Amino acid sequence: MKIIKFKDLKSILFKSASSWNDVDPFRESATISYFAIFSIPGLLMIIIWAAGIFFGEEAVQGEVSNQLGGIMGESTAKSLEGILENSAVEDSNVFMKIIGIGALVYGATTLFFQLQKTLNYLWDVEAVPDNNFKKLLVDRASSLGLILVLAFLLLITLLLSSIISVVSDWITDNFGDNIYFFVEVVNFLVSFGIVTLLFAIMFKVLPDVKIQWRSVWVGAMVTSLLFSIGKTLLGLYFGISDPTSSFGAAGTIILIMLWVNYTCLILFFGAMFTKIYAKHFGHPIQPANHAKWSASYQLKQT
Repeated sequence: MKIIKFKDLKSILFKSASSWNDVDPFRESATISYFAIFSIPGLLMIIIWAAGIFFGEEAVQGEVSNQLGGIMGESTAKSLEGILENSAVEDSNVFMKIIGIGALVYGATTLFFQLQKTLNYLWDVEAVPDNNFKKLLVDRASSLGLILVLAFLLLITLLLSSIISVVSDWITDNFGDNIYFFVEVVNFLVSFGIVTLLFAIMFKVLPDVKIQWRSVWVGAMVTSLLFSIGKTLLGLYFGISDPTSSFGAAGTIILIMLWVNYTCLILFFGAMFTKIYAKHFGHPIQPANHAKWSASYQLKQT
């Protein structure tokens, strides 16, 4: 991975910010936030089912609630637990259970399906019309695969959190609180690495472009850093004020949309940074086999 000089980094950041603003990211993130409301129950349930095979569904659901509570607050996490309970596929006949699971999978993959469309828009590519149905099946399968990757990363988080908890208790008992800070730094780096891996997979798999890993990793690390800073600031904001208090029962939905909106803004900036970084250093970018450059991009090149 090439070390970026400050002059190059400054130029890439300014170009990324300008290009990011030109694509109207607030409109795109608002669209994704709308679809997220319908996709999150299925998304969380599939993650809990997949990860629960190894740790048990109750343990995984508890960890998911803790993570959501740390980001959105305890009340929102409890509301999401209620949504999950109401969305659960009850023990019924096999046909109805298949229909229920199919609906959950379709709803969960819709979020990533729409996210892919936006990333394609940012990368100036579009699907070839001749392969629409085949492309649809591939995209849904890729979205489901990404959800399973989320479940796998949650498993890693659970495992590492357990190990770090035991190690931190042992260090505190034997060496005092001075070295405990070091453990917290390790914990942050591990979390940062997992989030970076997730963003890297999204940038590599979702958009219909061929881009080299060396560009993807740099963009993913920048995105992860911005996400970590923003998550902390957003958590402080929600802790000090209650922006959803005037919405009553709809407050949970509004809060989820706000959080998804913020996350998408960061994600889109990271995608644009990855694109500008690749072009700046001459890394090749090509549409995937089932895609082509968009008409607007081809017009710009003429």
